[in-house]
Amino acid sequence: MKDLSDTDKRLLTLLQADATISQAVLAEKAGLSKTSCWRRIRDFEDAGIIERRATILDAKAMGFKLTVFVHVAMVEHSAETRDTFEAHIQDLAEVIACHSVSGTWDYLVQVVTRDIETFDAFHNREILQHPCVRSASSSFALRRIKSTTRLPL
Repeated sequence: MKDLSDTDKRLLTLLQADATISQAVLAEKAGLSKTSCWRRIRDFEDAGIIERRATILDAKAMGFKLTVFVHVAMVEHSAETRDTFEAHIQDLAEVIACHSVSGTWDYLVQVVTRDIETFDAFHNREILQHPCVRSASSSFALRRIKSTTRLPL
């Protein structure tokens, strides 16, 4: 997609702040007609700029009091090992983010659970016992300083 205009950036910033905003209010705040606003949103969706719209829940309010960052090293670096592990991670509801990373570790996996006992069982069952995993190291979040889905436009 072409470079974003100031109007495009304003529209996307408004949507990032509140995806439930009505088309009429969004168009007014972005300085567009409703038709033009709708067309731009559709174009953003078609171009993959708008990936999806979601409701963001507060993990703590939902009882998920523990956030853990698990560094994972693979037994080998083959495509099959990578694909197998990544497919496994996709199926785990406790995993809210996973990144392939450079350095000593191969993956950084963000996990949320209700408590340390639940994490321990999950970690042993789903990470440490997985045949593709050589080793893992965990860091427990003490408090969340910032968490956002908004991109800087």
